[in-house]
Amino acid sequence: MKIVKATTTHIPELAVLFDKYRVFYRQSIDIANSHAFLSERIEKKQSEIFIAIDETETLLGFTQLYPIFSSTRLKKAWLLNDLFVLPAARGKGISKLLMQEAKELCINTGAHGIMLETEKSNTIGNKLYPSVGFQLCNDSTNYYEWNPS
Repeated sequence: MKIVKATTTHIPELAVLFDKYRVFYRQSIDIANSHAFLSERIEKKQSEIFIAIDETETLLGFTQLYPIFSSTRLKKAWLLNDLFVLPAARGKGISKLLMQEAKELCINTGAHGIMLETEKSNTIGNKLYPSVGFQLCNDSTNYYEWNPS
């Protein structure tokens, strides 16, 4: 098992994995647009994507982080927006390896931290994040779903 930064050569297989992640979050299957979305993120250097690859070069999981900035801290931060491991590959520590790579990205870029959110119903994620050092933030209110269209 190895964790590597995704490149454009990984996109065909990554798009399939990414689309399974989207379906997990109740989105319609759309591999073509998943491919286009990932291609744009990588080509425009708008996100960092790390993938877990087994000894047969099969992609088993990924995480995607977006740079954000904190005005109060005057520093960069990272938004861990996506984390997914194939169901058949779960329970092998892949998520923890991907989270460790995200932490190393934070350190290597001088960022002040990583932010993330997950659904309350995501029992796997809600067990994982505290186990790798993340703290539940109870001192702020999270609003979402404003849509201008």
